Amino acid sequence: MSANQKIREIANIQGLGHIEFCVRDLERARDFYVDLIGLHETERDADRVYLRCTESREHHAFVLRKADAAGVGHISFKVSSPDDLERMQKRFEALQLPTRWVEGEELGQGRALRVRDPLGFTIEYYAEMEPVEWLVQKYDQHRGVAPTRIDHVNMLTPDAQYGYQWYTDELGFGCAELTESDPPDHRIWASWLFRKATVHDAAVMTGKGPSVHHVGFSLPDPISIIKACDIIASAGYTDSLERGPARHGISNALFLYVRDPDGNRFELYTGDYLTGDTSIEPIRWNLNNPIRQTLWGSPPPRRWFEESMAMATLDGNGVEPVSEPQMQAIPDYVLD
Repeated sequence: MSANQKIREIANIQGLGHIEFCVRDLERARDFYVDLIGLHETERDADRVYLRCTESREHHAFVLRKADAAGVGHISFKVSSPDDLERMQKRFEALQLPTRWVEGEELGQGRALRVRDPLGFTIEYYAEMEPVEWLVQKYDQHRGVAPTRIDHVNMLTPDAQYGYQWYTDELGFGCAELTESDPPDHRIWASWLFRKATVHDAAVMTGKGPSVHHVGFSLPDPISIIKACDIIASAGYTDSLERGPARHGISNALFLYVRDPDGNRFELYTGDYLTGDTSIEPIRWNLNNPIRQTLWGSPPPRRWFEESMAMATLDGNGVEPVSEPQMQAIPDYVLD
């Protein structure tokens, strides 16, 4: 029995569920993501604002939490049933990974399991969340660039080869594309991993970690990328436009990377392709092939590789210390 078959006996991971960003000024962050970007506010409490996208069928896809410093609180994946959570907790205990149950901490969400995974990330798994009104055809309520879904999270870790193995062998993710070093090593530098039928729910990339590089939101069409630039710049956030517009080699998507008022990074993204078949062979790229990063458009600046978001600890009271990468973190073609 394969590793992927084994994990499906433990849990059926559906895909990326939501991400929590830590922000210093909750109202400023809310206004940025709702009024400019176009996420929809579902609910709020004293310390959090719960947001969703136009395709969301659940209470939230993105959470803003007031904190003393910016960063990422947790990364959440949805599983198919509450029984999956019990089996996952037993599996993580057997692997000696610290876990904690979460109930009543997030509005709209049922009981969830959080784990400090072997890469050092605080990952949450949940099965149940309150349903909400579908906004795809509520065009009168669309604002900004109207993100359709939260698409993926990109994580940095010192050993991306091990990260690939954890997600594929233990968690049953498929791999759409990967970047590897020169022969004879062919060591994985980054991988694009999926449970839903798109290029990725999670990317695992070489860098100082554990830390989070960005979260990606899908947009409805290519012109929305240009519209995002116009909206963000005209609102006085020109310096927040970090990279793009351009088109990736990997994933084929048009993209724009943005830093929010706290410095947290997100990607606006459209035009990737469908996957879904976990038996496919991944597309392989050489680390120093610049086309993998940018088919056309300006090359990535050094800070795009060097800067990332801190990962909160499992108890939420601190941030995880980071370690240096085990292989080069910046490709040779990045000059500035």
